[in-house]
Amino acid sequence: MNIEKYAAIDIGSNAIRILIANVLDDNHENIFFSKNALVRMPIRLGQDTFISGTISKKNIKKMVSAFMAFKLIMKIHKVVHFKVYATSALREARNRLDVINFIRDKTGILIEIIDGKKEARLISSTNLFKGIDKRSNFLCIDVGGGSTEFSIIQNGKRVLQKSFKIGTLRIINDMVSKSLWNELKKWIEKTSKNFDKLSILGTGGNINKIHKIAAINDGMPISLEVLELLYKKMSSLSYDQRIVEYQMNPDRADVILPAFKIYLNSMRWSKISKIFVPKKGLCDGMIEELYHSIKKL
Repeated sequence: MNIEKYAAIDIGSNAIRILIANVLDDNHENIFFSKNALVRMPIRLGQDTFISGTISKKNIKKMVSAFMAFKLIMKIHKVVHFKVYATSALREARNRLDVINFIRDKTGILIEIIDGKKEARLISSTNLFKGIDKRSNFLCIDVGGGSTEFSIIQNGKRVLQKSFKIGTLRIINDMVSKSLWNELKKWIEKTSKNFDKLSILGTGGNINKIHKIAAINDGMPISLEVLELLYKKMSSLSYDQRIVEYQMNPDRADVILPAFKIYLNSMRWSKISKIFVPKKGLCDGMIEELYHSIKKL
């Protein structure tokens, strides 16, 4: 069996993260992906883009430092292949090309910007069904800082996807209009009626943290009732109190409440009473895509 290490770097709106994964290849017959290490840098690019329209010089310098650190991490892990994708924060920045060129010149790392549809496809293409009955139909929801990606998975295959500019940082900065919420509501209500036995899969750092706080076993869903109780309790606490009581990172303690709002609304509008949390995300999809693209060469 051949064992190699791959890396995926996700430049999000709320943070930049690198995933190191072990890829076990049994002569292309059986392929296994397992997480080796995950490092998250709290660089909030969305706060720049969604307010001023550009990435600040301060955050560009932080990005350079982060990528230099990632290069060392990959060297120590002996990573053989890696990929870097950026989502809505960099995608919508007016100076995105200047940022990409500057990072490339300073670090030698090339950043590729992807759209919401590809982001949704990569997330839903991973093995989301460990411990979950994949015979059901699923509404996959990935909440980010700048947008939320929705996918319908039927019989293990993605059949529909939609991206909405409703993200945690946009909500915090009061940048999501009532009409956009109504558009999402109508889409969820219409879509959920078209698929029988629909369940929800939630992905992303916020729902993973919520699942952990709820002390629910892996593979088991969170009920709407539990989610509502947790939201009520967290909403009653101050920012500092959430950091202390739930051992949250400072850059998680503010965005978790708007993430709750997106998941709760999605569950109510779809009339689905539980949400599964497979703890897979964009980086996992990037690793699998990278592996298959390399093996085709």
